[in-house]
Amino acid sequence: MVSPEVLMAIFMASLILSLVPGPDNIFLLTQSALEGPIAGICLTLGLLTGIMCHTAAVIFGVTVIITTSVYAFTALKIFGVCYLLYLAWGAFIASSAKIPTEKNKPIGYLKLYRRGIIMNIGNPKIAVFFLAFFPQFIDPSLGAIARQTVELAASFIVAFLIIFIAIAYLAGTLGEFLRKSDKAQTYLNRAAGIIFVGFALKLALTKTN
Repeated sequence: MVSPEVLMAIFMASLILSLVPGPDNIFLLTQSALEGPIAGICLTLGLLTGIMCHTAAVIFGVTVIITTSVYAFTALKIFGVCYLLYLAWGAFIASSAKIPTEKNKPIGYLKLYRRGIIMNIGNPKIAVFFLAFFPQFIDPSLGAIARQTVELAASFIVAFLIIFIAIAYLAGTLGEFLRKSDKAQTYLNRAAGIIFVGFALKLALTKTN
């Protein structure tokens, strides 16, 4: 079982990462503002369903890599460090992401849910991020790797659920704030970059047992 301290660290980091402007939360903001908070919640549930699909795939991959080969884990670790540093660099140099203001035709709750699933599953960067993110927190001596991965993913998902539902309900106010505040977006990007660097360093120091 993953320690409460690790789960809390994942949770807090995920809260910040979920606030960084990106395709998912920008689309969530615009659709919630257009169709209301219930529409935003439907989209959120779709996005989180997609994350669960990625988690299932990662559970198998991480389990095989960690349990079968030290060399494979080392290769995964090197890849993970490079990818996290790449994400950090992208966050540090990112310009402010403008939230579109044009009005679109309402999509509908069920279609928003399906679109959330498709958007998330169709984004391979999520699975790649999980592969780079989770292994550093997994300790085979603590029990089943699959269970630990599920616990880590659950902490990640709960954080995103909280923030995305909050965005859905506060879409009007938050959307207007982000549209007008370049500094807010810049601070979020910088915070994400620091988090990515921290996790990259931690992963670089992770050892197999």
